[in-house]
Amino acid sequence: MTTTIGPAKALTIAGSDSGAGAGIQADLKTFSALGVYGSTVITAITAQNTLGVTAVHEIPTAVIAAQLDAVMTDIGAEAAKTGMLSSAEIIETVANGVRRHRIDKLVVDPVMVAKSGDRLLREDAIDALRRVLLPLAIVVTPNAPEAEVLAGRRIAHETDMVEAARAIHALGPRYVVVKGGHLGGDAVDVLYDGETVERFVLPRVKTRHTHGTGCTFSAAIAAHLARGLDVPSAVWQAKQYLHEALQHAFAIGAGHSPVHHFHALWTTGVLARQEGS
Repeated sequence: MTTTIGPAKALTIAGSDSGAGAGIQADLKTFSALGVYGSTVITAITAQNTLGVTAVHEIPTAVIAAQLDAVMTDIGAEAAKTGMLSSAEIIETVANGVRRHRIDKLVVDPVMVAKSGDRLLREDAIDALRRVLLPLAIVVTPNAPEAEVLAGRRIAHETDMVEAARAIHALGPRYVVVKGGHLGGDAVDVLYDGETVERFVLPRVKTRHTHGTGCTFSAAIAAHLARGLDVPSAVWQAKQYLHEALQHAFAIGAGHSPVHHFHALWTTGVLARQEGS
């Protein structure tokens, strides 16, 4: 569904992070920073901070469906993205909603594990993710460990990333981005469209403030798709945005703090005041 009223619009279908570094909160920050109006469908509530996840409450599927219907029948969205979909039932509900509202620009971030190592996807949901949701995606954005699960193969080098992208593409998405952030060297991502492989390379940013990188990257892709960019351009713009957000990240907790979503909007005096307080 699309609408011509107001700015470009994007929808995030994901879990809530109480620490506001990942999930729904990171997605909304990203949408706002990139000039896109964001709406939400919350699939789970997590008690979470920079140190870890201490509790998860899944939202009933009827409420998830109702949220999606409420947004799409009134506000609409030129693009959408998914994040934490922790069960097969939730994945089925979201897939049905995507089909019902004919959302054709769907970015699937196959969230499996939080930055702290806490698992966010049940084992029985992986098959539903492969079988039900990936065929609806315009692009899927797994990191190397997630791509290993989806493709059923080990990833140690860039050539492995390409082969994993080919295997995941066979599951139905139109584009696959395998992210190389977990590997060494420069930050290399590979994009595969069923025919060609494109490499996106930027220097690795040395920081421990990496909470929400996957959510931010996929949300940025969705935002740029909502604004009319094609997939390769949206992926490259999203990678550049995330690179700068990592460069300007700062500590807000004792663990993995989030990237700085509003790095291009905050004045240097904001952080200077914080550091001096």
